[in-house]
Amino acid sequence: MTTTDRRTALTACAGIVAAGAPITGCGTKGAAAHPAARPSGSPSPPPRTSRAPTVRTAPEPRRFPGRPVQLAHGPRNRPRVALTFHGQGDPATARAILTEAERHGARVTVLAVGTWLDAHPELARRILDGGHDLGNHTQHHLDVNAMTEAEAYAEITDCARRLRRLTGSIGTWFRPSRAARASPLVERLAVRAGYPHVLSYDVDSLDFTSPGAPAVTRTVLDAVRGGSVVSLHFGYADTVAALPGLLQELDRRGLHAVTTTELIG
Repeated sequence: MTTTDRRTALTACAGIVAAGAPITGCGTKGAAAHPAARPSGSPSPPPRTSRAPTVRTAPEPRRFPGRPVQLAHGPRNRPRVALTFHGQGDPATARAILTEAERHGARVTVLAVGTWLDAHPELARRILDGGHDLGNHTQHHLDVNAMTEAEAYAEITDCARRLRRLTGSIGTWFRPSRAARASPLVERLAVRAGYPHVLSYDVDSLDFTSPGAPAVTRTVLDAVRGGSVVSLHFGYADTVAALPGLLQELDRRGLHAVTTTELIG
């Protein structure tokens, strides 16, 4: 190796070390292949082990005996509600909503659109790490009730595969896209895909119409009661602005925002 080559190699190593990268294979020729000899009789150093990162598997869908396949609310005799969010839109608003919910000690349910997960795969783990439910809201967020059997089934299972790849589970819930309730056909297809229940709702915030934060809050609070499942959306500034006041008023009424799994179970 020439002086120039040696200087180039050492400079490259210094850059890698500064960036925090491992330096295996960097250095003078043969250094990695021929470690320094140990004195005779010295104990061998312990073998190096590489520990793979632990992958936590998300919960699978649960069957709730005695409950219908399609659920619009939970038990009315408990002071709990489920705030459910259609997972689509600007990831910044998603993060803001999750952070605000967690600041209030609330847990929510996110029904994610498959194409949104494709664009922002890191949000699947962000949702689960916050203690929230994560479910399936079809792959493309089209009118699933208007599709043929094959098309509708593909919409459900394509999103389920994304969830499985990202989290190890198909998600805890399925909600039909562009509809409050699944048609009988879509209901059957969801069960075939592995979802014992289809999640509907009994309170529609209408936040997707962008009526202003006060209107979103008023619409929810006028209709919500124990056991309610509230439909909300990521991606709307009104929803972000309405959430702090909504959570405060739910607390004042003694209604705790929990995941849908907690609400039903």
